[in-house]
Amino acid sequence: MYVKTQSTPETVKVQSDNGTLRLQFSTKYNPIFGGKRKHQGLSLKDTPENWQKAIAIAWRIEGDLQHPDWQQLFDPSFAKYGLKTKYAAELKLAAPIPEPEPEMTVGAMWEDYLEWKQPQLEPTTFKLNYQIAFTNAVKGLVWDNRLRSHTIGSCGSIWDNPINAIDIDRFKQSPLSSTTKRKVLAALAEAFTRLQSLGKTKLSANPFIIIGGITENKTDKYKSIINANGEIQEWWNTSNHDLTSEDTDTRAFTKDERDIIIKAFYESDKLATRQAAPLIEFLFLTGCRSGEAFALRWQDVWKGKDNQYLVIGKSYNGRLQNTQVTKTKEIRLFKLYPKLNDLLLRIKPADVKSTDLIFFNTQGASYNSGSLDAVWREYRGKKNNKIYTYPGVITRLVEEGKISGYLSPYHTRHTFITLQAQSGTDLLLLATACGNSVEVIQRHYLGIDTTVEMIDI
Repeated sequence: MYVKTQSTPETVKVQSDNGTLRLQFSTKYNPIFGGKRKHQGLSLKDTPENWQKAIAIAWRIEGDLQHPDWQQLFDPSFAKYGLKTKYAAELKLAAPIPEPEPEMTVGAMWEDYLEWKQPQLEPTTFKLNYQIAFTNAVKGLVWDNRLRSHTIGSCGSIWDNPINAIDIDRFKQSPLSSTTKRKVLAALAEAFTRLQSLGKTKLSANPFIIIGGITENKTDKYKSIINANGEIQEWWNTSNHDLTSEDTDTRAFTKDERDIIIKAFYESDKLATRQAAPLIEFLFLTGCRSGEAFALRWQDVWKGKDNQYLVIGKSYNGRLQNTQVTKTKEIRLFKLYPKLNDLLLRIKPADVKSTDLIFFNTQGASYNSGSLDAVWREYRGKKNNKIYTYPGVITRLVEEGKISGYLSPYHTRHTFITLQAQSGTDLLLLATACGNSVEVIQRHYLGIDTTVEMIDI
């Protein structure tokens, strides 16, 4: 048997049988051949030249059988295709070709996959990654800053596409980060593999495995961009929080800037901003992660034998609206020092209960990243279908030239650790109190002391 030099049809295969070639028809055609699987001899010897002839015949036959008017086009005697068959007169179309069952849509496959995947993951990972971020990606949703909601992106959605008719190339062009696209495609590939194992698809190749993978988006970092408000921004004016992630951005406020910020919160003419002032001061005085501060209750202020401590063992997630373990999954003790102790004494109500939150908003509820961002960076509201905004404290201070630039709330943590480290605080004590390692503090948090100058040589 010779190796064929071109591809053969899916449902009409060319085979070699005892030195001669024949056609084998898919079982889907059994009804038109009296309920039996059909083999049709070609009276051609198994040679490379005859393979080419046989394949051409197979393509013609399959083309007729797959056509909507196949009953008029297909010749059951095979004479149309240049074949003289011994039993041509006996061949009759016994029944119509059954329509193939439609493949499951990507969305249906994904929802089935999520039910299977959920017990294998931590609730936070499942909710934020799979149920929200990855699902939005499959639906083609992108965040619109102006509308403050998700909308269908320019690349569209693959949610309603059958899994045998998806346009992966369009998905690859979506504005999602390369990392997110890789993770979503990996999850979709796993969902498809599970579908195969359950026998719920006839596809043999996994359509979500991309040859060559996802390449990084190559953009000119010095190119101007158009922001969410339609304004042109040069690269040097790009918002700081867009430049680097919170974990790698090592910048910090100076001590003077810290004090200006705290004072501005306490002296604001807006109630919500003044209400947040103790929280902002606390973040600057502890380097605590914001979620950890949101979860603190008065029972977490613990009096030891010689000193008082904050017991930090929980974190409040506003998106999930639940209290969970800290990022490091550890409980740590933060020893109170005079300025921090004074803050807690100043804000502690006379009739406080041990289970009361230490920090709460004007409605008496827990803070979350959204409510913190509203007083820190910008408050956005909607009235009569119009979006209106108010600058937060940090945005306003930058505009007034009172601080050097915008940094996110996470940088209260950088500021505390940097100021403590540069003041000579023991790094092991600092790392233990803040839930880090000495190595991490040295690599990520220990900023440059801008008061030090080069030696004049």
